[in-house]
Amino acid sequence: MKGPVETNPALEDDDAKLLAAYRRGDADALGRLVEKYKRPLFGFLSRFAANPGEADEWFQETWVRAIEHMNIFRQKNLPGWLFRIAHNLVIDAARRRKPDCSLDAPLPESGEPLADRIPAAALSPADEAAGRDLGRHIEAAAALLPVEQREVFWLRMDAGLPFKEIARIQRCSINTALARMQYALEKLRATLAPAYRELQETGP
Repeated sequence: MKGPVETNPALEDDDAKLLAAYRRGDADALGRLVEKYKRPLFGFLSRFAANPGEADEWFQETWVRAIEHMNIFRQKNLPGWLFRIAHNLVIDAARRRKPDCSLDAPLPESGEPLADRIPAAALSPADEAAGRDLGRHIEAAAALLPVEQREVFWLRMDAGLPFKEIARIQRCSINTALARMQYALEKLRATLAPAYRELQETGP
């Protein structure tokens, strides 16, 4: 997984300097900000996009909206603000689609929970032995979480945001954000247990 977005005072000061330079007409300063947050922001958006093209559109739209309000932005936490914009894009898209299926949703052909079918799609023992394949299992399982839980999971794991900021992004209490994370982890543990056991058994 990608490293967390750090929010220490030194980085906040660096953001403030780049913002000030951009407001004075330095286009390169904006480019540095875009590059600085490209990896975690695009990574987050790609978790919810139907394809890479959609993630790229959301990424660009995030910065378009940010630029439109850059002159009135006075907060210290720039990454938190960017992720709130990205969150709004994801939610808007989700409302235009059918509701996400959950891990507990019964399959129409059998009536069994979808979570029970994920281990059946396991890779070969040789491939399972590679650590990168456990990451693939995590991504596949997380993609089936309800959107609110999936968002909390990736905002924490990929973006490294504190739960206080995640709660602000989702417009909920910290307790609700923590609960969503707990539910997500419980479902992921249950879903990934067979794959993890097989990885241990076939590992060196």
